[in-house]
Amino acid sequence: MNWLLLANPTSGGGKGARVKKELVDLLNAQRISFRDISGTSYESARTNLRLAIEESEDGALISGVFVVGGDGIVHLAIQELALREIPLAVIPAGTGNDFARVMKIPLQDVKQTLEGILRQEPIAIDLGRVSGEYFADILSTGFDSVVNERANRMTRIKGQMKYNISILLELPLFKPRNYRFKIDGKEFDVAAMLIAIGNGSSYGGGMLVCPDADITDGHFDVMILRPVSKIEFLKVFPKVFSGAHVSHPAVDIFRGKKVDVAAEAVAYADGERIGPLPISAEVIPQALKSWRF
Repeated sequence: MNWLLLANPTSGGGKGARVKKELVDLLNAQRISFRDISGTSYESARTNLRLAIEESEDGALISGVFVVGGDGIVHLAIQELALREIPLAVIPAGTGNDFARVMKIPLQDVKQTLEGILRQEPIAIDLGRVSGEYFADILSTGFDSVVNERANRMTRIKGQMKYNISILLELPLFKPRNYRFKIDGKEFDVAAMLIAIGNGSSYGGGMLVCPDADITDGHFDVMILRPVSKIEFLKVFPKVFSGAHVSHPAVDIFRGKKVDVAAEAVAYADGERIGPLPISAEVIPQALKSWRF
């Protein structure tokens, strides 16, 4: 068996480095052959993965790619692994770990995760694609994207705290936006505060924004939160962690394979900046092999 290892040592406030060491020790103890292709930057990591895959096409067999980190490095890896037979083996070590949550991967037990990967066969899952980029979980726009924009401008504050501060700063200023939708050819306009296009169910570290989304069903679940007062928003928002927000009268859920959205807004996917709208997203069925526990 020949594996690749791609790790983000800075993920989870340094947890990535600790989890990588634990994984390496376990692999060595079991005499599992692997090649460490972790880079020193996002760009070098993706280049290393791409080159390793290209080399494998000349004859070497890759059993899978161990990806140690959070949703950011998962997002990086799927850009190269989509529509290939090389499976993605996620070892969670990030802050949010939402892809791992969707796939029911143990968040704290590296040994249990490795044993499950070696014992089970990977399954085929769907990916979303937007603006030429694949995403595994949630494509979003609205209030959360505005918060991400502010948080990304903060350089002195790190971790989850910068997002908490950004929420407090942005909420008093935030106004709903008018969106034009086309879902599987059906067009409509709606004013909204938050929009999530879910291939998976979770984002933001366990918020079940699209609680019934199935990463294998060939469809997106589209959650739209129509305008509510700021006080009502603060009441609804905590319910996202249980998925109970979907029963609120201001929440609409649609399903579709292709979603077009236009507005004066910015979109994020898997926590990574996609850019300004308009955007067009589509489901790519069975585009990736990975392990679900």
